[in-house]
Amino acid sequence: MGVPVHYSSQVKPITHLKTHAAEILLQLAERREPLVITQNGEAKAVLQDVASFEETQETLALLKLLAIGNRAVEEGRISSLGEVGKRLRAAIQS
Repeated sequence: MGVPVHYSSQVKPITHLKTHAAEILLQLAERREPLVITQNGEAKAVLQDVASFEETQETLALLKLLAIGNRAVEEGRISSLGEVGKRLRAAIQS
């Protein structure tokens, strides 16, 4: 990944978002750092560019697959490579 981001430097009130939306969207795309939006002094939302969001979703999907695989191994639900190959060949032939 990259250098850790310090989100405290990327905090803006909702009024700033309302008045600088176009500029904020450009900065999000350029910097690829999320922006925390506050309302009444409390963090309420996080904005990020679409590319970063998609990368995050892909990473989460891969982590979920790994967790599912680890659970299957722990539960003994594993097959040898040869067994998997036989099942795949049988599925293709049918």
